[in-house]
Amino acid sequence: MPLGRRVSKDVAEQYEADRRLADGYDERLAAAGAAERALREAQGSNAPEGELRALTIAFDEALTAAIAAAEAAERVAMGPRTYATEAQDGKARRAAEIARRRAKARPAVRPWTDEVDRLRTAREAHRLSYRTRPTAVV
Repeated sequence: MPLGRRVSKDVAEQYEADRRLADGYDERLAAAGAAERALREAQGSNAPEGELRALTIAFDEALTAAIAAAEAAERVAMGPRTYATEAQDGKARRAAEIARRRAKARPAVRPWTDEVDRLRTAREAHRLSYRTRPTAVV
């Protein structure tokens, strides 16, 4: 007989998907670091505009992937009680929302929350410094 709370199949699937994504966090963060180094080296060597643009976009995509993995790790650290599905009623969704807020205050979750904030800040600073989307041609 399993001990602990039982979770629905939908929640268990979401939780397992997040766990798999969170397991790849280190690789995604390393890829973002490599993309940033490549961009900085190209900037230092006065690379052509097309190459810089491609490296800028690659760095943005790598940061976005790292953020997704860090968010998944944060959700895994919060636990399966914090997941809400469309099939649940309003009371269950509200209970999951409250559980999420409580979990964010736990010491095991706080480092992941800080890491998500750090990566989002880095991505926004990058997006403000470099154009990652094409400009509108009028």
